[in-house]
Amino acid sequence: MRKNAFTFIALGLLIATTSTLSAKTKVIAHRGYWKTDGSAQNSLTSLRKANAIKTFGSELDVWLSADGVPVVTHDRTITPNKLVIENTPYAVLKGIKLSNGETVPSLQEYLTVAKQCKNTKLIIELKSHSTPERETRLAEKTVQMVKLNGLENKVEYIAFSLHMTKELIRLAPKNDVYYLNGDLSPQELKEIGCAGLDYNLGVMKKNENWFKEAKNIGLKTNVWTVNNKKDMQYCIDNGADFITTDEPELLQEVLGIKK
Repeated sequence: MRKNAFTFIALGLLIATTSTLSAKTKVIAHRGYWKTDGSAQNSLTSLRKANAIKTFGSELDVWLSADGVPVVTHDRTITPNKLVIENTPYAVLKGIKLSNGETVPSLQEYLTVAKQCKNTKLIIELKSHSTPERETRLAEKTVQMVKLNGLENKVEYIAFSLHMTKELIRLAPKNDVYYLNGDLSPQELKEIGCAGLDYNLGVMKKNENWFKEAKNIGLKTNVWTVNNKKDMQYCIDNGADFITTDEPELLQEVLGIKK
């Protein structure tokens, strides 16, 4: 009888521990929730869809047009004709259609929709540009626009460029800023003022100790882009604070999150 009781207690502790770990891991929709009807990557609909299923965050990518307008799109070039975004004026970019029929949104359009989204934060990735000066200009414009729209409490920043990362830390000291490139240790990130690391799954598997190291020095961890149950569970078991995914509803299912 005592053996059975011990087994039940142990099982209960295991379930409770797993539940606690899961509850700590939050879902970030990669480029919004785009793998669903009527949506597209980095579209206004993808943000609304992420908010509708109550993800913690919706990631978006921002470039600076030739005439200094921040626009939301991922690649350095964009169809038609593989236009280089940095060399293309906003008047041209804003007419380009996305796969769901919307046009490429400006950052201001995105922020306007974000004000209506009560459930989901913006995880703003500022892309690596051709010069440090253009990166600084984009960082300044973005931080200013976030402030003017009253969204400082609903925004976190991420970047691959170390220069951009440091500029965001300087310009937005009250916001969490994460580094994406994967080449700095948790201690190095702490020394420059990052809130945490935001690294590819492959990087974290090669440096699994970084999960614990980050936690021990007060940094958060996000892992991207994690799209299957096995990898999601790996990140959860290692105590990831956030997981960025193209499959947000699948991750919510793994986490046992009720929408």
